Amino acid sequence: MKWLFFQNPWWSEENWEKKDKHLRDWERQRIRWVPEWIKQISLEPFSLNFVYGIRQLGKTTGIKLLIREILKKENPFAVFFFDFELVSSLREFRKIIESYLEIRRREKVDASFLFLDEVSGVREWWRVIKFLVDRGIFENDVVTVLGSSTINIIKAPERFPGRKGKGREIEVLPLSFPEFVEVKGYEPRKILYNEELIRELWNEYKQTGGFPKSINKHEDAKESFISAVISEVRKHEISAEIFEGIVEVILRKIPSALSYHSIAKEIEISHKTVREYMEFFEDSLIAKRVYWKNKYSMKRKEKKIFFRDPFIYHAFSFWTGAKFLESALYEGIVQEHLYRRFGEIYYYRNRYEIDCIAGDMKVEVKVGKPHRRYPKGVKILDEKDLPEFLIELSVS
Repeated sequence: MKWLFFQNPWWSEENWEKKDKHLRDWERQRIRWVPEWIKQISLEPFSLNFVYGIRQLGKTTGIKLLIREILKKENPFAVFFFDFELVSSLREFRKIIESYLEIRRREKVDASFLFLDEVSGVREWWRVIKFLVDRGIFENDVVTVLGSSTINIIKAPERFPGRKGKGREIEVLPLSFPEFVEVKGYEPRKILYNEELIRELWNEYKQTGGFPKSINKHEDAKESFISAVISEVRKHEISAEIFEGIVEVILRKIPSALSYHSIAKEIEISHKTVREYMEFFEDSLIAKRVYWKNKYSMKRKEKKIFFRDPFIYHAFSFWTGAKFLESALYEGIVQEHLYRRFGEIYYYRNRYEIDCIAGDMKVEVKVGKPHRRYPKGVKILDEKDLPEFLIELSVS
């Protein structure tokens, strides 16, 4: 019971937010923003929301900001938050939920907002929530489930067919370049006519990406990210050594297309193991596989791989000591932005190569002048064209 009051200080303290570590750290940031994704959370009962994303993006801080707003109108005991990071057993998980339900009954609370953070470490946590949903215990409530390990979160909604009510699935990603421009205090469209400013912001984004710690120039940003990734790797009982080896090979080889066999050969493991680890990369929103496609078919044999934020390239390079080509970074940034815009991303290679195919767009990213002619309709982008292209893509 002490843990419940410790994690819900608003039950007993009026100025709880002044002592809350997440909110104090947020207030101290030179560059801070209220994340847009918290506005997507349904607060209308009944709702079962799922929020997932990479660690170090400030999901818990975002929830604390939301709780602060909710408490301006609600009974303090109507809001329940619990970080399940140190909880591993389903029995303990159930006991914590039941303890809160008893507290709210005692406090005569009819409708609640429950925020269940880092549940992904609790195997089959969904069984308890599903049981309570089926029995109508949450019919007047909003339940929001959060996790960094998307493997145990993304697939959870599949276990709640017809049970999410008005709830939503929300993917938390690092800031895109246009979003980065906004948190730096500029209107993306307006800076298109200021070549010096757009170049300055672009050069910064290439290094920091869209992570709060890196944007705020924290000295431990890379170490914190790597530590969080390794923690997630170990939580899922996979080898940190193999994970690092695969990262190192990918960094050296991209932007070339790769097969599982070629990666496996470099670190002397099976191609099946590489495929399993790549699924972890993708499920964890760390990297994305891009398959070959023409207008007739799609092939999965050789695929391009990109990391989903510039900062991830730099953090992984710092960790493994492997260097990556500038062209890989630029191509990856374009692939990520196109994927967010169209929900798909492919490449094509025959007599010529097209790096990015998404929706009705075909884009080739070049460092320096292209050495061949491309078919009509292929947009050729040099590094200096990228910031303008990314901004125009977001407003088109």
